[in-house]
This record gives sequence, structure tokens and C-alpha cells, in this order.
Amino acid sequence: MTTEQVKQPKQVKTQAFSDQKPGTSGLRKKVTQFQQTGYLENFVQAVFNTIAPCTGKKLVLGGDGRFYNREAIQVIIRMAVANGFAHILVGKGGILSTPAASCIIRKNQACGGVILSASHNPGGPDEDFGIKFNGENGGPAPEKLTDAIFEQTLSLEHYQTIEADDVDLDQLATVQIAQCQIDIIDPVSDYADLMESMFDFDSMKALFTQDNFRMCFDAMHAVNGPYAKEILENRLGAPDGTVINGVPLTDFGGGHPDPNLVHAHELVDLLHGDDPLDFGAASDGDGDRNMVLGKAFYINPCDSLAILTANANCVPAYAEGISGVARSMPTSRAVDRVATAMNIPCYETPTGWKFFGNLLDAGKITLCGEESFGTGSDHVREKDGLWAVLFWLNLIAVKKQPVSEIVRNHWAQYGRDYFTRHDYEAVDSGNAQEMIAQLKEKIPSLPGQVFAGINIESADDFQYIDPVDNSKTTAQGVRLYLSNGGRIVFRLSGTGTQGATLRVYLDCYQNDPDLLEQDTQQALSELIQVAEEVVGIKQFTGREKPDVIT
Repeated sequence: MTTEQVKQPKQVKTQAFSDQKPGTSGLRKKVTQFQQTGYLENFVQAVFNTIAPCTGKKLVLGGDGRFYNREAIQVIIRMAVANGFAHILVGKGGILSTPAASCIIRKNQACGGVILSASHNPGGPDEDFGIKFNGENGGPAPEKLTDAIFEQTLSLEHYQTIEADDVDLDQLATVQIAQCQIDIIDPVSDYADLMESMFDFDSMKALFTQDNFRMCFDAMHAVNGPYAKEILENRLGAPDGTVINGVPLTDFGGGHPDPNLVHAHELVDLLHGDDPLDFGAASDGDGDRNMVLGKAFYINPCDSLAILTANANCVPAYAEGISGVARSMPTSRAVDRVATAMNIPCYETPTGWKFFGNLLDAGKITLCGEESFGTGSDHVREKDGLWAVLFWLNLIAVKKQPVSEIVRNHWAQYGRDYFTRHDYEAVDSGNAQEMIAQLKEKIPSLPGQVFAGINIESADDFQYIDPVDNSKTTAQGVRLYLSNGGRIVFRLSGTGTQGATLRVYLDCYQNDPDLLEQDTQQALSELIQVAEEVVGIKQFTGREKPDVIT
């Protein structure tokens, strides 16, 4: 297509949308909502207005391949050209995992990237879609920027676009439209090269070629399939078929691309039974979350962060030490004990990867993680599912120990923080808000009260002062600290697209060698009873038990 064939940018009337306030992971709604006239365009123009001027800038664009991904990319390309961008990098097939997008933004010094994903939410014509903007550091936009984007959506009357044919997303090529060069790039190679530069690939190769090591990676028909096949099967020599469900599908094969024990049941079955595999892993829709499993052994994400921190010197990228570590507030305090022993800082942040970004950019931390199956480091500014899997493979290869032995040795040294999260999904929003409001009113009177035989020592509504820019974030979850060393956290999550999701987090430390192998729900049964007595979960949710337990 030549410049002459492209009409000049035009303004198209749109309407303001009051429901486009981004959450911690961008804007997520049903596909049908994004298909409304002007809905996607309103949000994209709001982003471009907020980061303006766009003239001459470079933009990264891609997504997790879910339904409406390709159509949205064509809309955004035309709008980006009309808004003056000089260069757009688009993943072939419209594919870019979230950590790969972060990698490409940073490598190419782009002004940022538009990532199309609803993360671990289901995909399909009647399911979920999402969009977010990542800044020039490769990380999620900070609250100041997302607030500005939202304000723009409330008053927009026009958006900028051009008339142009769709760009062929399935061929590696360079296309010129008006002033803008559009490169359809290999979505995998830059990220795979980065991973190879960080980990001990020689030792990891030996696992498969010499040690008869057997593993399975379940890509859940999501974005990480091509990445896992290239790294695990092509570069590390794992047998063909090690990666299952490896072709990204618009509806994720009808599954739920959330790497937990419930939704990744096919993988879980391969790690149990008469002839279990040595190692298993899964990642989510956009590739930023991970679940890792040993032979008949589950690794809690909180323990995973602590163990990776304690053993970081086994990985070439971190062999000279790490500057610090951070965890989201609901994540168990297992990593805090490691940080104390290593004499490095440990930061507690609100939920949302953008809060780690400031700490990473300032060099205050090297590793970070959250209980919701997210782990990462300073190599990008997103959580990174495949990176975490490779980190575990590196440990197994260097230590020459199975997963269960690595974890049990860690518990023997540091003790065990039993942890669970109870999710009550699609709860009536009014009931959920009332429950949390009543709980917050009780906070001053809770210390000293006894529930289920356990005394509450302190209670608060978590707030965070960023140590880099001194920004303040409030109302991040109600915390109860108990006399038995336990902790309970209540918060409403914004990752769903209907109703409210109540998350209840429970953790308790145990260092008695005879009590390190209990069933988690049994070990935390007293805390579960305390949580019910304090807030009346059954009454407000109408549920006798959680929808998901992790």
C-alpha cells in the first residue's frame, strides 16, 4: 500500500464511556461490550491523548490471541497511524505474551505498548476481552497515568483514524502506511534470546539428554505455547510433545486459561498416578502467570518466590547477588524470612505489578512476586510465567534434586508458611461492598476480641507509601493479625467482568519439624473459622464454600 492510497486522518464521532476505568490489570469487559460502536476506539484514543504527542514515536502492539484480538489490532493500527506514530511493532499473528511485549518495548526503546488480553479469564465470542497500556519501562501504566486515561474517556467526542486496508498479520514483513512503518515481527525470538542469556541452558539441556528427566508444560491453548515449544523443545532439547495444548486458540480450547489445580487438571493428572512425571508447569492466557509442580507435589506460589530468592545464586543472571525482593501484601510472609536471613530489603506492596515497577526501576529489588501465581525479576517489568518455570528447571539441574526435596529442605531451614486463598466469584456487588464496609467499621474494635478461641492482636486497612516517589495508595485490603501468628486478609478483586470476587487470604507460620507436612486446609482450619465469625461470609455471599481454593 502506498502513501497515496491512504486517505488523510479523519475524526470520527464517539461517545464518552463511564465504565472504562482501568483496574490493576487494564480494562476488562465482555467481548460484546468491546464490539459496541466506538467503545474500543474511545479507550485507545484516550491512551493516545494521554501520552501525546505521538508524532514520531514507536509503539509495540500484540495480545494473547483470544477472540477479537485480530480485529482490535487492525483498529489500533489505523488509529496509531492517524495519531502520528512513526513505527509500530506487531507480533506475527497478533501474538505477544505480556512478558515478551515488555521485553520488546525495552529492547526497542518504544514509548510503550498496547497489550490485548484479559489475562486468565476465559475467551470466546461471549467471554472476556481486555486492553492495557504499558509504558516505556515495559511495565503497566502507573495509577497517575491510568487515572488520566479514564478522565479522557469521560469527555471524548472524537477519535482519530484513517481509511486503509487491513495489514497482513501472518507474514513477517514491513508495511508503510502514510508516515508509519509497521513491522510484523517474530513474537518469540527476542524473548527466547533473553531467557537463554539468563539461565544455565547447558545444565538444563543435560536434564533431558542425559538424566531422562520427564516434564510437561501445559500452555492451555494460550499465548505461551509458541514460546514454550521454542525454548523447551527446540533450544533445551525436551522431547516433542513436552508442550501440550500449545496452539493458541481464540477460545483457549473451551478451557479456562488459569494455571491452578482446578483448571489445569490435565497437567495435574500427569504428575500423579502410577508413573508420574518429574516436573510440570502451566501458564495463563497472556503468559505472565505460572504454576509449577513436582512429582505428586504442589508448590505454593508464595513458597516459590521464597525458594527462588533463597537460591538465586544458582542462576547465572543473579549469581552476583540480588538487591532486594518484594511481594504483594496478600502473599504469605515466607519470602520475608529469606530476606531477613540474606540481609536484603523486603518490600510489601499493594496487589498489581505496577507497584513493583518503581522498585525495579530504582534498583531496590531484583525479584518480586504475588500469591496469584505471578513471579518476576528485573529482566522485564511484568510477571513472567515461563521465566519462573525456567528458574525452577535451572535449580533442579544445578542442585540435582527433585522438586519435593528442594521444597522440604527449604522448610527445614526457614519453617513453613501455610497459605491458602479462598475465592468467592461473581458475588452480588452490593452485598460484597456492604460486607467490606461493615468490616472496615469494625477495625478499631477488633484488637483484643476473641474468635474461634484466637485473639486478634491488630487490624488495619492496608495502605502503601511508595518508597521511590512517595505516592500513597489506600484501601488495599483489610488485614487481621492473630495471636497464634496467623494472618487473614479480605479484599475485593477487580479481575472479573461480572459481579464482585471476594478473596480471603489465610496464612500461618509453622517451624515445628513434626508439623511441616500437614494438609494446608486442615492446618489453617482455625483461621478459616475466625474469618467466617468476623465477617459472616456465608451470609453475605450466599455460598456455603468458596468457588475456588488455591
